[in-house]
Amino acid sequence: MSNVSVGLPRINEPAPAFNVKTTHGERSLADYKGKWLILFSHPADFTPVCTTEFIGFAKAADQFKAMNCELLGLSIDSIYSHLAWMQSIKNNFGVEIPFPIIDDIKMEVAQAYGMIHPGAADTQAVRATFFIDPNGTLRAMVYYPMSNGRSIDEFVRLLTAMQTSDANQVATPAGWTPGCDVIVPPPKTPEAIAKRMGEGYDTKDWYFSTKSL
Repeated sequence: MSNVSVGLPRINEPAPAFNVKTTHGERSLADYKGKWLILFSHPADFTPVCTTEFIGFAKAADQFKAMNCELLGLSIDSIYSHLAWMQSIKNNFGVEIPFPIIDDIKMEVAQAYGMIHPGAADTQAVRATFFIDPNGTLRAMVYYPMSNGRSIDEFVRLLTAMQTSDANQVATPAGWTPGCDVIVPPPKTPEAIAKRMGEGYDTKDWYFSTKSL
């Protein structure tokens, strides 16, 4: 039986807890403590756009694992449907799906995470992706329309950026990739502003300074 918390999730707050059945057995949010988790929904099994996304996530699974990140899929379908779809992907595309897929027939997880959007479909989850950090905090949410598949490369980039920010107490500019300069937090007092120009950063103005890592 599923057990999820109530209320829509918000960034930098605890992710809604869950205890669910998946294609890999029972899973709960607590199982992922100490690791990053990417929880992603798709409208339905046996749909073409979703198939390409699952293939993309499967091919990147080892890369995510090397970044201490697990993957967890979801749709409003049964485990039996998930298993049949996984077998179809293996038979037709030669790709094995290595991550679990949640059975969410009752839409409890989808509702708790705001995956059901009025007007999109009454019984389908939109393409939502949630990044949950090792402390169980929701760090990012990304939504795509039904008609367009997600960029797995962007999710790898975003996870890398967030991990870099956490490790170095910095921000990253638009389109940042490893090797690019990062943004130093701006000073918060007049005294700190006066010191900023002499701190050795590439400073364009008091509020905008970058450095290499």
